[in-house]
Amino acid sequence: MSLGLNKILIAGTYENTPGAYWQGAANIAATTAGNVIPAGTYYVFNTSNVVIQAVSNYNTTSNVATFSNVYTVNSGGFVVSDGVNVQLLATTNATVQLITVNGGQAVSSTFAS
Repeated sequence: MSLGLNKILIAGTYENTPGAYWQGAANIAATTAGNVIPAGTYYVFNTSNVVIQAVSNYNTTSNVATFSNVYTVNSGGFVVSDGVNVQLLATTNATVQLITVNGGQAVSSTFAS
């Protein structure tokens, strides 16, 4: 998870390399029961059987959250998750790739390229 999106861009670096802008978060499971996306800011590359949902209503009397689709199956996009109110819901269990800005991966030197 990145705490901020500002970062110096270094030409010629690839995901998860020293000085890289992008950092691939571990693929997370999308289950038929729903699985919450960890807190952070992500680009989500979705699969054909997964929808991305967010809480659209919360009933404080019954403590029941109502989730609504933000992205439909086979589509992805930019997602901001608080670690509670955004989930992946699958028709059959799957994995979904999340990409975020490198928030703390060590670099090999002050001016790594």
